Amino acid sequence: MKGEHMTFANKIAASAGAAGLALAAALPAWAQDAAAAAAPTPDKGDTAWMMTATVLVMAMIVPGLALFYGGLVRTKNMASVLTQILAVASLAMILWVSYGYGLAFGGDANMFVSAGKWFLAGMTADSTAATFTDGVVIPEFVFVAFQMTFSAITVALVLGGLVERMKFSAVMVFAVVWLTITYYPIAHMVWYAGADDASTGLIFGWGALDFAGGTVVHINAGVAALVGCLIIGKRTGYQKEIMAPHSLTMTLIGTGLLWCGWFGFNAGSALEANGSAGLALINTFTATAAGVLFWMLTERALGHKGSLLGACSGAIAGLVAVTPAAGNSGPFGAILLGAIAGIACCWFVMIVKPKLGFDDSLDVFGIHGIGGLIGSALTAVTMLPALGGPGGADYALGGQLWIQVKSVAVAVAWSAVGSAIAFSIAKAVTGGRVSAEVEREGLDLGEHGERAYNY
Repeated sequence: MKGEHMTFANKIAASAGAAGLALAAALPAWAQDAAAAAAPTPDKGDTAWMMTATVLVMAMIVPGLALFYGGLVRTKNMASVLTQILAVASLAMILWVSYGYGLAFGGDANMFVSAGKWFLAGMTADSTAATFTDGVVIPEFVFVAFQMTFSAITVALVLGGLVERMKFSAVMVFAVVWLTITYYPIAHMVWYAGADDASTGLIFGWGALDFAGGTVVHINAGVAALVGCLIIGKRTGYQKEIMAPHSLTMTLIGTGLLWCGWFGFNAGSALEANGSAGLALINTFTATAAGVLFWMLTERALGHKGSLLGACSGAIAGLVAVTPAAGNSGPFGAILLGAIAGIACCWFVMIVKPKLGFDDSLDVFGIHGIGGLIGSALTAVTMLPALGGPGGADYALGGQLWIQVKSVAVAVAWSAVGSAIAFSIAKAVTGGRVSAEVEREGLDLGEHGERAYNY
């Protein structure tokens, strides 16, 4: 009996030991499962939408912006415009993954730039980026790519003010310097939420509203184009020779692609497939439609016929103006922004610019600069519930308007100084503009040895 008892006890002990060993072996797996459960998991729907939005913004650049700008220049310069936009967008993408993302969103440093994640250090396919809604995340690589397209289109937009006379080499030097000292810091100042006040972006910390880039993209690009055209100088024969667009057909196609891609630009800036994205979607329709109609009405009021060029310009003005307010306005607030931008931008381009005499070739400042100023400032107004905005009963219009105006002032000043430095360096290194002979011949042959059209 004793032996049997001992044997049973030994069996119990052996079983307990085996169970203990099994438990000990299982603990690491349980710990890993618990850690995995605690780790943020990307939402598949949001991820799919953000990948789609990123591709839509890419279509805005090539072929959208390329065709829009290309159709507006003379035939002899078409290939040069297409080449410049394709090349600077490609350069911007390489710079973004090398150090641009690190300076804009790479981690806490100060109110003007981030630090870390150069060359996307430490980032893997499992890295995530939080969205505006707690607990909703997307893969960080998707966020990197989405923001990369913003940097690419912004520097490409600037070129519209300098077409038909700036050297290709100068364009590339300018792009490197300008993105580094102007675009990346402004992106950080407007959109980076740091762990403390010292590292939160300056403008973000003020509580400024910029849903999709009124300051970062449009004011920034518009001011840069204005500074650049003053530094590089006017085209030969400007205001003396006819410099009509060679293909409004292509400009219309480019306009359509820009409008379509802008849904990714605006609605994608919600960073989720949610109601905010839906609001930005409908606002992108209504503001643009208002811009088209009110630009054409302004043409008529100024004694001209309503034109296709005016309609295309009005569409872009409406898109620009609603960008900062896309998720901060109701549809009728967006219509108001588009209407104001259509009127103001048309008046500036047709009346003010000729009197001032500067050669912003494709009206980058007149549309993106002026439209961005209007949209960024009046986003405070579109927050009003009476216009369908999300501002509550205690919303302080005056306080928010002051914040928006301060933000615009900082963006204008930073872009002006940074752009002057970038263009001056490009001019010193490369000479800046082509020779008079190349300008007469056309940049297609003089700079690239090819023609856009061979008859």
